[in-house]
Amino acid sequence: MTEMQQTPEFDDIGAQPKGVNSEKKGIKVRDFLTGRILTHQMVAGQMSFIVFIVILAVVYIANTYHYNNLLRTEQKLRKEVKNLRAESITTAAEYMSISRQSEVFRLVEEKGLGLVESRVPPKRLK
Repeated sequence: MTEMQQTPEFDDIGAQPKGVNSEKKGIKVRDFLTGRILTHQMVAGQMSFIVFIVILAVVYIANTYHYNNLLRTEQKLRKEVKNLRAESITTAAEYMSISRQSEVFRLVEEKGLGLVESRVPPKRLK
């Protein structure tokens, strides 16, 4: 054999000597279901990272919930502004029609206020 083939980098990883225990000490599905996964050494060493990921997930969910509430509020306010704008235009049109001189004269006569229209034009003060 050459020197390259004898180095450990090129050894077959899957081949284990017969004296070595062939049972794997990995994580099984049953460990997830029973909760024993939290006691494994591999998981216990990564607990701070797992807590960080859980906190990020909670913040992400809360942020999404808050965004949805803001979106609903914005849509509600847009609809309200649209309705108020239409009402404002309608009211302004009504006031424009009521404030015409002929309409004022008609309303005064209907109410019987006894007011008389001035025949003298107004004078400008200097």
